[in-house]
Amino acid sequence: MRISKFAKVATLALAFGLIAGSPAYAVDLQGSGASFPALLIEACKAGFAASNSGANSYVYASSSSGTGQANSDKSIGDFWMSDGAYTASTKRASLIHVPLVAAPIGILYNLTSKTTLQLSASTIAGIFGGTITNWSDPAIVADNNRSTTKVVYKLDANGNPKKDAKGNPIVLRTQILNGHYTLPNKAIKVIYRSDSSGTSQNFTNFMNKSAPTVWTKSAGKVFKDGFPGDINAIANLGRVVGAASSTGVSQLAGNTPYSITYAEVNYAAANNLKIANVINPAGSSVAPDSTGVAAFLASATQDANGYLTFDYATKEKGAYTLGIVSYLLADTAYPSKTTAAAVKAYATYILSSKCSKDVGAALGFSVIDGALLAKSLSQVAKIG
Repeated sequence: MRISKFAKVATLALAFGLIAGSPAYAVDLQGSGASFPALLIEACKAGFAASNSGANSYVYASSSSGTGQANSDKSIGDFWMSDGAYTASTKRASLIHVPLVAAPIGILYNLTSKTTLQLSASTIAGIFGGTITNWSDPAIVADNNRSTTKVVYKLDANGNPKKDAKGNPIVLRTQILNGHYTLPNKAIKVIYRSDSSGTSQNFTNFMNKSAPTVWTKSAGKVFKDGFPGDINAIANLGRVVGAASSTGVSQLAGNTPYSITYAEVNYAAANNLKIANVINPAGSSVAPDSTGVAAFLASATQDANGYLTFDYATKEKGAYTLGIVSYLLADTAYPSKTTAAAVKAYATYILSSKCSKDVGAALGFSVIDGALLAKSLSQVAKIG
């Protein structure tokens, strides 16, 4: 059958219209891994594409650090995110760590009181380790009926604490707070991450380093494997339960009165959960915000692999000691130089103030800047 000239022209015009109406990306990067930084990564997606005039874009499949690490082993996709350092024997030698996203882990709880709960590290470890099982426990009562310090820092343009000549955050003023909180005589429902999670790895590391006599096991990506007692004991059945992903634990906590969990702070509002302050080693009650995380990160050290070691014993008054960094796992030997350049551009944009500050601050993320930013960018330069 002969096709008319008009039909041919119409077909070509339609095809051209479809092509012209869709952005032509040189590289459409595929990323996967940790759920912790996913909200920021997704929120900066349009800005990244606009920053390079539509030359490159990306999609990110949020699941867990364990999935990201496994995908990196098999080179599934182009970049991967992990909330913990990846040191397994299966890690490819050409893979590097780039500290890319900083944020607090929030202690989210489901109580009706309007007063903000404050918890010390030993109390947090006791609650999640199963030795503190009731909201009226003397340890929780003591944490919330005591004097604590609140610190106000001098901030820079990124909202991070300014530092003096010695690199110490500059304190504008401190306030003494006298807490009073009446707690219910109700069993605590503990909800933990059941999947392999960098959030769990960082959270259990915090408890082990901050309260080693309570949380006696070392950090683990799977929460139940690091549980210091018998998580399947009769007393824990139905009281200590798991759910997959940050979404899963926060939704379950939101539907479970008298529950407590750990996740990114931005999950609290959507699930009608409150967020506890953490009492740090200096005796300050600190909210999980970008200022407190920045003060905590100031004490971190970094090795040649890009790994950060946190100082959980820091005496910095305003440090929120449950701050974490999510790492970009990237290759130094991509088969395609075009892909390598696009991954490098992605990392640079996420670290830029256009993403980390202009977008991230409203979502509860912290700006990586100063010496840590310089170290991150030196790692980015190795991508190739």
